[in-house]
Parts: sequence; C-alpha cells; structure tokens
Amino acid sequence: MKKIFTILCATAGALMASAADEIKIGIIGLDTSHSTAFTELLNDKESDDPYVKQFEIVAAYPYGSKTIESSYNRIPGYIEEVKKHGVTITESIAELLDMVDCVLLETNDGRLHFEQAEEVFRSGKPVYIDKPLGATIGQAIAICELAEEYGAPLFSSSALRFSPRNVELREGKFGPILGADCYSPHKVEPTHPDFGFYGIHGIETLYTLMGPGCVEVNRISSPGVADVVVGRWSDGRIGTFRGITEGPAIYGGTAFTPDGAVEAGGYAGYKVLLDQILDYLKTGKAPVSPQETLEIFAFMKASNMSRDEGGRIVTLKEAMEAGREEADKLIKEAHKTK
Repeated sequence: MKKIFTILCATAGALMASAADEIKIGIIGLDTSHSTAFTELLNDKESDDPYVKQFEIVAAYPYGSKTIESSYNRIPGYIEEVKKHGVTITESIAELLDMVDCVLLETNDGRLHFEQAEEVFRSGKPVYIDKPLGATIGQAIAICELAEEYGAPLFSSSALRFSPRNVELREGKFGPILGADCYSPHKVEPTHPDFGFYGIHGIETLYTLMGPGCVEVNRISSPGVADVVVGRWSDGRIGTFRGITEGPAIYGGTAFTPDGAVEAGGYAGYKVLLDQILDYLKTGKAPVSPQETLEIFAFMKASNMSRDEGGRIVTLKEAMEAGREEADKLIKEAHKTK
C-alpha cells in the first residue's frame, strides 16, 4: 500500500509540475461518441474554460470494437472528426503512450479493456476507463487488482453520477437517503452480460444516491419490456433499479429522505464527467473508489444470477465469488507477458 501511495503521489506531482505546459492526453478507442465529445470540449481554443488552457488531447488510437457493429461503424468518421481538432492518429497504444501524459480509455467494448488497460498500467500513467470498466465482473476484478499491483491510478464512472442533483443528494443536501428508486434505458448487447453495456447508467445513479453497502438483490424480468432489481443494503435500506427496454430512453429516479421524496438527476451532458476526470488526472485522486465500482459490478452480476434462477435472492458475495476464477486467469496471463 505504501508503494502504491508513493507512485500515486509521484504521478500526480509530475502532472502538477508540468502545469505551466499543457498536459497531453491520449484517447484509446474512437468507437464511442464520448471520444469526439471530449475532444471537442478540450481542444476548443476559443473556450474560456480554464481546463482548456491546461489540457489538450493530442493523440488517439482508434480501436476500438471490431465486432459490435454500432461501435466499429463509427470509427472511420470519428477518426476524421478528431483529426479536425489537431489529434494525431497512432498505429498502436505504445506509440500513443510515448506522446501523452495520461489516458482516456474510451473503447466502447468492455471486453478489450483489460488488455488495453494493462498496457497503460505498465506505463505508470493515469488512466480513466469509461463504462463499463470491464465486460464481466471477472474482468472488472482483474483490472482493479492489476492496477493496484502496478500502483496505477484508476477511475471509472458513468456521467450520470455527476449530474448536479445527484451530487447534491450524495453530499447530503436533502438529508439522509432512506431509499431510492432509479431507472435508465437497458439496451441488450449480446456480447456483454445484462446491464453492463448500458443499464449500468441507472445502477450508477442508484449507487450515487445510496452509497455502497448492498448485500443482496433479486430481480423480476419481463423480456423486451423492463427489468426491476431490488437491493437490500446492510443497514436495511432498500434501493431499486428499473431497466427500461420498451419506452422512452429516460434517466432519473427518486430519493426518499426524512422530509419527503426528491427527484434524482438525469443526463446532464459530458462536461460534468469530464471536469471530474481532469481533476483526477491532475491529482491522482479518484472521486469513485475501485471498491464501489466493483460493488456495482457485483450488483449487476447478482441480478443476472437472480434472473437465471427464477428470482432467487442472491448475495453480492456470491456474485463476487462467481467472478474470481476469470479474474485469476486474466491476472495469471498478464504475469506471463510482463
């Protein structure tokens, strides 16, 4: 732990020492709109935003999903889009790492995150990993454990967490949260377990309001319509997530406080997330702990286990244990390639 703290401080110190110059960012993955949105925000030299004077996206490695059609079809157009903002397209992650101080791992396909993140971890450079951290709970565990092993700064989150109202609720502006019901679209992607590819947005909203500490969940599923997951926290509070398959693509929820119900925040744009990412890249301090991120994956895994077993109540401990074998295998393979 002492070694990790020392590396984190050294990394943050190096970035802060270069504050007089622009901090150079590299993007891995041009198969998501997040990549172009972040580039447009940061490389807009007409902007008065102080972050624009401190950071610049200088390079991008475009790949990226090669099997999810809705993702890989975007890559050619997004390459041309970021090039308009002065971004150099690299042939490899290694080439990108030679050009930058820190990394945004944006690849839309979570199955590629472990391999791509490992290469960044070895460089010692801070990395933000966009949702999902991994495609499975095993991959998510392996990424967090490998980051700790390398002493590499790590942060992953949905933009929904930083909607202004959700931040206020998390910080206690409306009093203690007695429970919450949250919702978001649930787009089924066959290459990823349920909720990991998209429903994670609403689950992250739920965790923003409730905090970590869920111990067990059960799920009722109506395929093609909606799914509802009920979680019980260790202090007895109840939180629910509704994944919307049929109907409008809406985000939000309700938090219950001693003074009444408070509407949760919905999607508030990319800038609220980008500001958090940039603060993290400068300081090395992640606004969301790896432990909370892993609990979100355990919540999703337990919900899928519950669905497959007719609504049985499944503990998050069971879900974490279910990912252990895959995590160990991935870490073992990573050690072979050091």
